[in-house]
Amino acid sequence: MSGRPERVDAGYYDRSDYFESGAKRLADLETAFQRYRIAKVLQIYDPLPEERVVDLGCGWGTFEWVLAARVAEIVGVDFSKRSVEICQRRKAVLGLANAQFVHADAGDTGLAAESFDLVIAADLFEHLYPDDSARVAAEARRLLRPGGRFSIWTPHRGHLIEVLKNRGIVLKSDPTHVDYKSMDRLRGLLEGEGFVLEKEYYAESHLPGLRSVERALMAAVPLMRRRIAMLGRRT
Repeated sequence: MSGRPERVDAGYYDRSDYFESGAKRLADLETAFQRYRIAKVLQIYDPLPEERVVDLGCGWGTFEWVLAARVAEIVGVDFSKRSVEICQRRKAVLGLANAQFVHADAGDTGLAAESFDLVIAADLFEHLYPDDSARVAAEARRLLRPGGRFSIWTPHRGHLIEVLKNRGIVLKSDPTHVDYKSMDRLRGLLEGEGFVLEKEYYAESHLPGLRSVERALMAAVPLMRRRIAMLGRRT
């Protein structure tokens, strides 16, 4: 697509205004979009108080702030140094002892194997190139204990909004969305790593009017499928 950098890597996120431009929409947990996003991701899997969680591609630390008081531990991982710095500063203000942040590649976190109960990838896979997606799926399996869950939340490329954005019609495309995944591709990634799929479904938008139309039509009309939700269990 025109205007897209040759390769969107960690340096791109650190050099650009990515985190500043998205701060109002994604750093504030009380916006309509974030309340929707948090609720929908936790509908996929809501961790238990004794569980340890990894949040791959933690960005502004949304799920760390939401889950820190509700789980044994949560570790946010991001390959952007700027992301981790933003999260560390907010953690210092909030004083959350069981929320940790690691500056690392989501496909090679350096965290201990089989030591977590849940891996979250919320709005991560659309930012990953195909080879990186495979590495992230493999790393999620490595991090999880047997029986642990891998929760995925990502845009559906075939939705009307994404079609308009990617054709440059009315809406602006996001240059960091380098490779949208279909339901079939995500299923293949997880099953290829030995995950058993417990959930896979499409979800509606947060916009009230559009949401009602999507709920009524998404089963039959791909253009009305806004998000993909998936849950895999490690065997």
